[in-house]
Amino acid sequence: MNTPRQVPKPMKSLDDALAQLLGFAQTLGGMEPVSTFEADGRVLAQDVVSSLHVPPQDNSSMDGYAVRCADLTGTQAALPVSQRIAAGSSGAALAPMTVARIFTGAPIPAGADAVVMQEDCVVQADGAVLIQATPQPGQWIRRAGEDVTRGAVVLSKGERLTPASLGLAASIGMNLLPVVRRPKVALFSTGDELVMPGTVAPQDMPPGAIYNSNRFFLKALLIRLGCEVSDLGIVPDQRAATVEALRSAAVNHDLILTSGGVSVGEEDHIKPAVQSLGHLDLWQIAIKPGKPFAYGWVGQGGDSAESSGAGAHFMGLPGNPVSSFVTFLMLVRPFLLKLQGVTEVAPQSIAACANFTWPRGDKRREFLRARHHVNDGLELFPNQSAGVLTSVVWGDGLVDNPPGQTIVPGDVVRFIPFSELLA
Repeated sequence: MNTPRQVPKPMKSLDDALAQLLGFAQTLGGMEPVSTFEADGRVLAQDVVSSLHVPPQDNSSMDGYAVRCADLTGTQAALPVSQRIAAGSSGAALAPMTVARIFTGAPIPAGADAVVMQEDCVVQADGAVLIQATPQPGQWIRRAGEDVTRGAVVLSKGERLTPASLGLAASIGMNLLPVVRRPKVALFSTGDELVMPGTVAPQDMPPGAIYNSNRFFLKALLIRLGCEVSDLGIVPDQRAATVEALRSAAVNHDLILTSGGVSVGEEDHIKPAVQSLGHLDLWQIAIKPGKPFAYGWVGQGGDSAESSGAGAHFMGLPGNPVSSFVTFLMLVRPFLLKLQGVTEVAPQSIAACANFTWPRGDKRREFLRARHHVNDGLELFPNQSAGVLTSVVWGDGLVDNPPGQTIVPGDVVRFIPFSELLA
C-alpha cells in the first residue's frame, strides 16, 4: 500500500510572517523608573513633557559684549563697561550708552538687544570698548524656549532612548525616566553535536562535533535589545530534557529562544516538547538564508492558553549560523522591540549602487552580506553560504534582494546597514 505523498505547505513571505508575529506581541506590563544615567536603549513608557523653557531665559551664544543697538551709530566713541555677566549669574538692566561684558550662556540683561562677539571689539587703555561692527537686533542671542518650550512633549512614549535623548531629558530636569521593563528571555541551544568553546581543545574535537557559536551572538543581540537573558546552555537531544527545560523557562520569562531543532528530523524534539506544554507552529519563511522558523507558546504546567499570560512566547531559529543571525534580525528583533512598546520596529534601508553581479535570483527573498563603499558602491562577500559566519563579520549590512531578482553592476538595490539592525 502506497503512503499518500504529503504536499509541502507554501512558504510564508517575510512580510506576512512578521505581521502575524507582531500580532502576538503585546507591550509588557510593569513600568519602572530608571536613572537617566542608566536609561540608554530603554523604551519610554510615557511621554516626557517639559515643565520649563530651554533655555530658561534669553542668553548669549558668544563671549562678547551685550549692547543696545540704538546706542551704536557707527561713529560713536568707545563705550564704558557697566557690568560683567558670567554664565550662572544675573545682571542688572543695561544702562544707556554702556556695554556689558558677557560670556556664553549668560542671561541677556534687560535693555540689551544684541551681543557683539569679542573678536569685533577693541578694549581701550581706559577699559572702554570700541565696537567695530554694527550689530543687528537679536544677534548672537539664544531666545528663551528656543530649544524646548514649557509644556512640549520632548520625548514620546514608545521611543527608544539614545545618548542624545538622555541629554535632552536631563536638560529639562529629568533625573528619572519611566520605561517599559526589560523583556526576560531564556536562551538555549539543542544538539548533541554542540561543544562550548573552552571545554574541548580544537585538536581534541570528536568527529561531527562543532563549537556552539550561535549562543554567543544571540546572547549579545538580546542584550543589545535591552533584554535580561538567562543562558540555559545546551539541552541534550532528549525529549524529557527538552520538556523540562521548556517547563522551567516558562515560569519567569517572556520569551524562550532556541537555536536548532526546528526541522523535521527524528532527533529534533522541540516540536513535540513545546506541543506537550502549549502549542507550536512550524513556518517555512521565504527568505535566504533562513526558512525554518518556529513560533508558539509554552504554558506553565501545560497551560496552552496564551491569553492567560501564564507562560512564555517560544521562538525557534534555524541552526546554521548565518540563517540564525539573519532570522533573528528580521523576526525576533522587531518582536522584542514591540514587546517593549517601540512604535517603529522596521529597520530603515537606503538605496545603494551595486558594484557586483548576482546572476541567479532565488525564489526566496535574499539577504546578501555586503560592504558599502560610499564612492564605489556595494561589494559582495564571495561566499553567501548560510554557514559562513565570516560573511557577517566582513560585511556592514545586508542587500535586501526581492525574489527572482538578478543584479548587475550599476543597479540600485536596497541596503540595510548593520548600524540599523544591531543598535
